Amino acid sequence: MRPMKRLISGTAVVVIIAISVFIYFTFSSHYLVLRNSDTGRILATYKVNNHSEFSITFIHSVNKTPVTDVYEIRDGNIFVVRTIYYSFGAGVQTELEDGQTLEYGDDGSMIISGFNRRMDKLSYIVGTISDHILRINGNSVSLRKLCGRNTPVIITCERRLF
Repeated sequence: MRPMKRLISGTAVVVIIAISVFIYFTFSSHYLVLRNSDTGRILATYKVNNHSEFSITFIHSVNKTPVTDVYEIRDGNIFVVRTIYYSFGAGVQTELEDGQTLEYGDDGSMIISGFNRRMDKLSYIVGTISDHILRINGNSVSLRKLCGRNTPVIITCERRLF
Protein backbone atom coordinates (compact mmCIF):
# COMPACT_ATOMS: atom_id res chain seq x y z
CA MET A 1 0.00 0.00 0.00
CA ARG A 2 1.30 3.42 -0.84
CA PRO A 3 2.19 5.81 2.00
CA MET A 4 -0.62 8.25 1.14
CA LYS A 5 -3.26 5.47 1.16
CA ARG A 6 -1.91 4.21 4.50
CA LEU A 7 -2.13 7.70 5.94
CA ILE A 8 -5.71 8.14 4.71
CA SER A 9 -6.71 4.68 6.01
CA GLY A 10 -5.11 5.37 9.40
CA THR A 11 -6.78 8.75 9.64
CA ALA A 12 -10.16 7.21 8.76
CA VAL A 13 -9.74 4.63 11.54
CA VAL A 14 -8.86 7.32 14.09
CA VAL A 15 -11.86 9.44 13.03
CA ILE A 16 -14.22 6.44 13.28
CA ILE A 17 -12.92 5.60 16.76
CA ALA A 18 -13.25 9.23 17.89
CA ILE A 19 -16.82 9.44 16.57
CA SER A 20 -17.71 6.13 18.27
CA VAL A 21 -16.33 7.32 21.60
CA PHE A 22 -18.18 10.64 21.24
CA ILE A 23 -21.48 8.87 20.46
CA TYR A 24 -21.01 6.42 23.33
CA PHE A 25 -20.34 9.08 25.96
CA THR A 26 -22.92 11.53 24.57
CA PHE A 27 -25.84 9.14 24.12
CA SER A 28 -25.23 6.57 26.83
CA SER A 29 -26.57 6.59 30.36
CA HIS A 30 -25.88 4.75 33.57
CA TYR A 31 -28.16 1.89 34.53
CA LEU A 32 -28.47 -0.16 37.66
CA VAL A 33 -28.35 -3.74 36.37
CA LEU A 34 -29.68 -6.70 38.36
CA ARG A 35 -28.38 -10.12 37.28
CA ASN A 36 -28.90 -13.65 38.46
CA SER A 37 -25.37 -14.38 39.66
CA ASP A 38 -25.68 -18.11 38.87
CA THR A 39 -26.72 -17.67 35.23
CA GLY A 40 -25.62 -14.12 34.41
CA ARG A 41 -29.13 -13.44 33.06
CA ILE A 42 -30.22 -9.80 33.35
CA LEU A 43 -33.31 -9.59 35.53
CA ALA A 44 -33.91 -5.83 35.32
CA THR A 45 -32.29 -2.50 34.47
CA TYR A 46 -33.09 0.92 35.93
CA LYS A 47 -31.79 4.19 34.57
CA VAL A 48 -29.96 6.17 37.25
CA ASN A 49 -28.53 9.66 37.40
CA ASN A 50 -25.42 10.93 39.09
CA HIS A 51 -26.05 11.43 42.83
CA SER A 52 -29.33 9.50 42.74
CA GLU A 53 -29.96 7.15 45.64
CA PHE A 54 -31.51 3.72 45.82
CA SER A 55 -32.00 1.35 48.71
CA ILE A 56 -32.65 -2.26 49.56
CA THR A 57 -34.75 -3.11 52.62
CA PHE A 58 -35.07 -6.55 54.16
CA ILE A 59 -36.03 -8.10 57.48
CA HIS A 60 -33.00 -9.08 59.53
CA SER A 61 -32.95 -12.84 59.98
CA VAL A 62 -31.97 -12.74 63.67
CA ASN A 63 -33.66 -9.71 65.22
CA LYS A 64 -36.64 -9.73 62.81
CA THR A 65 -36.64 -5.96 62.23
CA PRO A 66 -36.14 -3.98 58.99
CA VAL A 67 -32.67 -3.08 57.73
CA THR A 68 -32.26 -0.61 54.89
CA ASP A 69 -29.00 -0.22 53.01
CA VAL A 70 -28.85 3.09 51.11
CA TYR A 71 -26.57 3.60 48.11
CA GLU A 72 -25.70 6.54 45.89
CA ILE A 73 -24.56 6.62 42.27
CA ARG A 74 -21.43 8.74 41.80
CA ASP A 75 -19.82 8.99 38.38
CA GLY A 76 -21.14 5.57 37.42
CA ASN A 77 -20.09 3.89 40.66
CA ILE A 78 -22.14 2.58 43.58
CA PHE A 79 -21.30 3.97 47.02
CA VAL A 80 -22.71 2.82 50.36
CA VAL A 81 -23.87 5.98 52.13
CA ARG A 82 -25.93 4.87 55.12
CA THR A 83 -27.73 2.02 56.79
CA ILE A 84 -30.93 2.19 58.80
CA TYR A 85 -31.97 -0.40 61.37
CA TYR A 86 -34.14 -0.73 64.46
CA SER A 87 -32.36 -3.11 66.83
CA PHE A 88 -29.03 -4.75 67.38
CA GLY A 89 -28.36 -8.33 66.37
CA ALA A 90 -25.81 -10.57 64.75
CA GLY A 91 -24.32 -8.92 61.69
CA VAL A 92 -25.56 -5.42 62.55
CA GLN A 93 -22.94 -2.75 63.08
CA THR A 94 -22.38 -1.97 66.78
CA GLU A 95 -19.39 0.39 66.61
CA LEU A 96 -18.78 3.50 64.52
CA GLU A 97 -15.74 3.72 62.28
CA ASP A 98 -13.81 6.93 61.56
CA GLY A 99 -16.01 9.46 59.77
CA GLN A 100 -19.28 7.69 60.59
CA THR A 101 -22.14 9.19 62.57
CA LEU A 102 -25.13 7.73 64.38
CA GLU A 103 -28.47 9.51 64.41
CA TYR A 104 -31.87 8.43 65.67
CA GLY A 105 -34.92 8.75 63.44
CA ASP A 106 -38.34 9.90 64.61
CA ASP A 107 -39.55 6.31 64.24
CA GLY A 108 -36.87 4.96 66.62
CA SER A 109 -34.53 3.90 63.83
CA MET A 110 -30.75 4.05 64.11
CA ILE A 111 -29.13 5.67 61.07
CA ILE A 112 -25.42 5.21 60.52
CA SER A 113 -24.00 7.42 57.78
CA GLY A 114 -20.58 8.43 56.54
CA PHE A 115 -19.59 5.13 54.95
CA ASN A 116 -18.48 6.64 51.64
CA ARG A 117 -17.40 3.18 50.47
CA ARG A 118 -17.35 2.28 46.76
CA MET A 119 -18.83 -1.08 45.83
CA ASP A 120 -18.08 -2.57 42.42
CA LYS A 121 -21.06 -4.87 42.83
CA LEU A 122 -23.67 -5.67 45.44
CA SER A 123 -24.64 -9.24 46.24
CA TYR A 124 -27.95 -10.26 47.76
CA ILE A 125 -29.83 -13.53 48.07
CA VAL A 126 -33.54 -12.81 47.79
CA GLY A 127 -35.34 -13.80 50.97
CA THR A 128 -37.28 -17.01 51.30
CA ILE A 129 -39.22 -15.94 54.38
CA SER A 130 -39.29 -12.16 53.94
CA ASP A 131 -38.84 -10.09 50.80
CA HIS A 132 -36.09 -7.71 49.72
CA ILE A 133 -37.50 -4.39 48.49
CA LEU A 134 -35.57 -2.25 46.03
CA ARG A 135 -36.53 1.42 46.16
CA ILE A 136 -35.37 3.26 43.06
CA ASN A 137 -36.56 6.31 41.13
CA GLY A 138 -39.57 6.69 43.43
CA ASN A 139 -40.72 3.08 42.95
CA SER A 140 -40.69 0.04 45.23
CA VAL A 141 -39.81 -3.27 43.59
CA SER A 142 -40.27 -6.65 45.24
CA LEU A 143 -37.16 -8.66 44.44
CA ARG A 144 -39.08 -11.82 45.33
CA LYS A 145 -41.60 -11.10 42.56
CA LEU A 146 -38.94 -9.89 40.14
CA CYS A 147 -36.28 -12.54 40.72
CA GLY A 148 -37.84 -15.36 42.74
CA ARG A 149 -37.13 -16.63 46.23
CA ASN A 150 -33.57 -17.60 47.10
CA THR A 151 -32.20 -16.12 43.85
CA PRO A 152 -28.63 -14.84 44.13
CA VAL A 153 -28.61 -11.33 42.67
CA ILE A 154 -25.65 -9.18 41.68
CA ILE A 155 -26.28 -5.45 41.25
CA THR A 156 -23.90 -3.25 39.23
CA CYS A 157 -23.94 0.19 37.67
CA GLU A 158 -23.17 0.09 33.95
CA ARG A 159 -23.05 2.56 31.09
CA ARG A 160 -25.30 1.56 28.18
CA LEU A 161 -26.43 3.17 24.96
CA PHE A 162 -29.97 4.54 25.00
